[in-house]
Amino acid sequence: MTNALHTPGVDGLREVVDVLREWQYEGAPMQLHPGDLGWFWRFGAEATAAAVRTWSRGGRILAAGLLDGPELLRLTIAPDVQQDEELARQLVEDVTDPERGVLPEGKVNIEAPMDARVQDLLSEDGWRTDEPWIPLRRDLTEPVEDPGVRIEAIGPERAHARAAVHRASFDSVSFTDERWHAMAAGSPYADARCLVAHDVRGHSVAAVTVWSAGPGKPGLLEPMGVHPEHRGHGYGKAITLAAAAALRELGSSSALVCTPVSYAGAVATYRSAGFRQRPEVRDRYREA
Repeated sequence: MTNALHTPGVDGLREVVDVLREWQYEGAPMQLHPGDLGWFWRFGAEATAAAVRTWSRGGRILAAGLLDGPELLRLTIAPDVQQDEELARQLVEDVTDPERGVLPEGKVNIEAPMDARVQDLLSEDGWRTDEPWIPLRRDLTEPVEDPGVRIEAIGPERAHARAAVHRASFDSVSFTDERWHAMAAGSPYADARCLVAHDVRGHSVAAVTVWSAGPGKPGLLEPMGVHPEHRGHGYGKAITLAAAAALRELGSSSALVCTPVSYAGAVATYRSAGFRQRPEVRDRYREA
C-alpha cells in the first residue's frame, strides 16, 4: 500500500493538529508539536495549510511536516511507525526530489525524531548533521513556584502588549497585532496562553506563549523573549516559571522547550527555572 503525500487545505488542518496531539507522550523524542503549527498560524490559516505536508496510508496520517520557511522541513512520524522501512524510504524520496513539492533544490534542512529510521536513510543518502539544539524539560507533577513578578494573561484587547515585547525581544517587526489575532484564531490556540511579565513600574518586560497538547501530555513554550532593556534582572526565569505554571493549569504533564546550543544564556535561563537538559538533537542538511 502506498504512502500518499498530501498538502491539506484549511479544512484539513484540524485533523493534522489532532494527530500531532495524539503523538505527544512523556519520553517521546523532541518532535513537531501542535504548538509549532499554532505559532506558524500567525501567518494565517491559508499559509499554514500551504506549509503542511502529510503522508498517509489507508486513510491514516503516518507522518506530518511543517515547512518552517522555504529551506526547513520539520517532520515527525507516528510513534508506532518510526521504524517502518517503506514509509521511511518514501519520506526520503519525497524530500529529496524537488519536483515532489516538499523541499526545493539547494541547501535545505530536515528536522526529524532522532531515533526514526528516516535518520539512517538520510545519512546513507549523504545528508549531514547540522549544529546541535538542546531540548529542555520540566516535570509538572508538583506545583510551580511563584515567579515573583506580576504576570498578565493576554486577551484580544491586549494583543498589542504581547506583540510589542516579542518585536523588541527578537529585534523583529514581523509579529504585528494582526498576526497575534490570526494566531489566536487557529485551533491550536484553544489550548494555549500568552503571558506578559511586568516590573514594579508596570513596564512589560518579558513574554511567552505556551501550547498544551491536551491533559497528560507535554506542553510547549514557543516563543519566550525578554525585552532587551530589561535583561539581566531575572525576568527570563520569572516568565518561564509562569509558563510552566500555566501549562500545569492546562493539564500538561511537563513543559518542553528547545534552543540552539549556542544560546548559552537561554539554556541558563531555562535551567534556572527548573528545566533539565535532554540529549542534543540535530537537523539533517543537504548541501546546495
